[in-house]
Amino acid sequence: MADPVPRPSRALLLKLAAAGVILLAAAFLVVRGFDLPALLEHSLELIRGAGPLAFYTAMALLPAAGVPFLVFLLPVVSLFGLRFGTPATVALALVAMTVNIAFTYALARWALRPVLTRLVFRLGFTIPEVAAEDAADLVVILRVTPGIPFFVQHYLLGLANVPPGKYLVVSCLIAWPMGTAFMLFGDALLHGRGRMALVALCLILALTAVLHLVRKHYGKKRT
Repeated sequence: MADPVPRPSRALLLKLAAAGVILLAAAFLVVRGFDLPALLEHSLELIRGAGPLAFYTAMALLPAAGVPFLVFLLPVVSLFGLRFGTPATVALALVAMTVNIAFTYALARWALRPVLTRLVFRLGFTIPEVAAEDAADLVVILRVTPGIPFFVQHYLLGLANVPPGKYLVVSCLIAWPMGTAFMLFGDALLHGRGRMALVALCLILALTAVLHLVRKHYGKKRT
């Protein structure tokens, strides 16, 4: 008997619904004659005017409070690519992402641990305990599991006392390629480069497929 087709997760359905609402709203504004490209360019100019230091600092800190990383990844090359060049702009963004990964982990493991521990217990959960030899596996499993927000993953791994070295290395190996793909996709999309957007989208889909295979591998391993 063939395996049943897996149902999409609730988080994925919510993201698709939100994207649909945004696209419908954008289409409505275009039909009504609203100049979306001009508004977008004006918004980018305002952000660009704040300067790269403010932008990258916000990118390093604000996702710890739940701000989605895509808010920073999609426009960053369009904002500062001409000033620094695309490779340097992407590299600086990856540095900011790494700082956020380490910063949020530090909050969970040390600075906010008493508060977060009480919150976890109040919600009826327990903090997982992980052996040192299983730490890398836990990081991979959590990173490739869909539906868990990026910043929540940081907090969970910090509370689980995953060794900092393994946490940072494995997290960056997973987050950097996908982050780079989204940065290139956002730049191509904002500048109307259809071919480049398609290449970046294919890269995102390929990376998603790889993560799916990794998830299946670790699912069998857990079994």
